[in-house]
Amino acid sequence: MRKEKTVVLGVTASIAIYKSCDVVRRLKEKQYNVLVVMTQEAQGLIRPVVFQSLSGNKVYKGLFEEPDAGEIEHVSLADQANLVLIAPATANIIGKLASGIYDDLLTCVVCATTAPVLICPAMNEKMYYNAIVQDNIKKLKAAGYKFLGPVEGRLACGKSGKGCLASVDLIVKEAEKYL
Repeated sequence: MRKEKTVVLGVTASIAIYKSCDVVRRLKEKQYNVLVVMTQEAQGLIRPVVFQSLSGNKVYKGLFEEPDAGEIEHVSLADQANLVLIAPATANIIGKLASGIYDDLLTCVVCATTAPVLICPAMNEKMYYNAIVQDNIKKLKAAGYKFLGPVEGRLACGKSGKGCLASVDLIVKEAEKYL
């Protein structure tokens, strides 16, 4: 029996957030422990109780929540992670990480971890190809962060283009490479 591995799943506010639910389900089916960290904005799109039900674990939502006794949550989560997976990753989270802005629980976990970080972008094609977003992605790749996607498909605006979150199958397969 293999030792249980832990995926810290960062969930940000993209319309592709619904796919994150399936990512949790699939990782759990493969016997991984999944700890979900939601940004405040993501909580406006889907309730944390959904991820709690799917993961079987507490959902971490804020930097200033009441932590368990003696626990510094962002450090504890970073230490538990065998992989930090951000899916979906918005242009905002990519920009904050590339700029060294650690002002919420998810960015602080990423800052504190020594585990691999896999970022799966999902945004409008125009946002994805914005020169600053592309520079931020290059900067993060140079720092050792891994990226998967985005892929071509139907965007939330109704047009087709590159910006869709990679498929759940592909995300899980890529995550397993690092686990």
